[in-house]
Amino acid sequence: MMAYLSMMAVRLIEMHRVLKSTGSLYLHCDPTASHYLKVLLDAIFSPVRFVNEIVWKRYGAHSNSNVYGAVHDILLFYSKSDEFTFNKQYTAYEDDYLKERFKFADPDGRKWAEQNLGNPAVRPNLTYPFTAKNGITYNPPSNGWKFTREKMKELDDANRLYYPARDGGRLRMKNYLDERLGVPIQDVWTDITLIGGTSGERLKYPTQKPLALLERIIKTSSKKGQVVLDPFCGCGTAIEAADKLERNWIGIDVTYLAIHVMESRLVKAFGPEIKETYKLFGSPKDAADANALAARDWLEFQKWAVFKLGGLPKDRPGADGGIDGIIRYHRVGIEQPNRAVVSVKGGLNVGVDAVHKLKSVVEREKAEVGILVCIEKAGGPMVKEAASAGEVGPSSKRVQKLQIVTIADLFKSHPIDLPGMIDPPEAAGISQVAFQPKRGRKRIEGQTEMLLPIEGEQAPVKRKNNRSIRVVDIEVTRPDSSRRKTK
Repeated sequence: MMAYLSMMAVRLIEMHRVLKSTGSLYLHCDPTASHYLKVLLDAIFSPVRFVNEIVWKRYGAHSNSNVYGAVHDILLFYSKSDEFTFNKQYTAYEDDYLKERFKFADPDGRKWAEQNLGNPAVRPNLTYPFTAKNGITYNPPSNGWKFTREKMKELDDANRLYYPARDGGRLRMKNYLDERLGVPIQDVWTDITLIGGTSGERLKYPTQKPLALLERIIKTSSKKGQVVLDPFCGCGTAIEAADKLERNWIGIDVTYLAIHVMESRLVKAFGPEIKETYKLFGSPKDAADANALAARDWLEFQKWAVFKLGGLPKDRPGADGGIDGIIRYHRVGIEQPNRAVVSVKGGLNVGVDAVHKLKSVVEREKAEVGILVCIEKAGGPMVKEAASAGEVGPSSKRVQKLQIVTIADLFKSHPIDLPGMIDPPEAAGISQVAFQPKRGRKRIEGQTEMLLPIEGEQAPVKRKNNRSIRVVDIEVTRPDSSRRKTK
């Protein structure tokens, strides 16, 4: 927790620095951290800039045995100054409220509710008898009328007053339903639930938020043409909502998985032309950039390389069974997609053994094609060994079964040859943006974005011969539905 708060502190300071004086900050968290973060935000923004703690009910009922079901998260809402943008939002009235409250109607069918014309406070200057256009004079309520005599006459001339049927009854004002905006949104949100497993919006991104949630926040605290910044934009919900609502936006994330998801999401929502409306920073633009990324963060380089080939990368570090990514593609007339496996190798001395290993992985996975990505150009023996694997594909498009590409090749229009057409994210299912084994590790519910590594190795396990070993999880994918997990 201290590591998480330390990480957040420096970022929140920078967010406060770049925020305009009329701007607002919304921080999403769960109850395990909200109290710590509020203290942090009070220190950075000052306690007087705290606006609301919003309770968002994200789940339905949980069947916890001995505790209350944890079904909500927290949104901490702070402003930069006391002149912040706030466009009040509304929700629709419930049917029971409409039946009970708006039970009257004019001859034209226009529904209305009666509203008290008495002033809530004692107002001697508004205490006067009022003669309506029906010729009857009505005495004021005990505190006086809510409006001046002139305003009362305007209401009467507009047929906005309801005359009582009995003598001595009180005047009422007609409050028309079609003039009401709805129920002002309060600080408990129960009408936006978490994205379900069958929702078309779902991307299987671990911290994905509903689009409606971000739309509400952006509508409330910004205007068209203003800038929305999401410095932890993940799968891009905030930037899709901002673009949809005609705001400018900046999204920041640290993984190429997130970048790929966001770009695919924007294309799916707005069409391929959306790519012409934004700039992408941080992704390698040439071989020198790619080499620098490989030296700085090898795992991110692997993901980037797989994405450049049109594949889906492995999204967890650790043993990969020789697979760094999968490329799915379709052949004409064949419904079931085919697969190419991708292996990304570092170092300057990759040899024939890497080709041998790729060949065995392709056979084990029953894939059609294998792609080996190398830093430098492959030597003659590697090229010869790859060619010995032969060709695959229909007679109209035969391609080499094992193919070797370099970093420089990744910037070509067609770095690899496949016997079919690569499935775009929409066809493959954008929910599969990362290559995952068929049965992943159990995901812990709750503040998954705050799970922190614990220093040190796992406790050793004693074998019968008293030799200690360290437990290592190895995940092996197989072409059928079976899967094994060994230790």
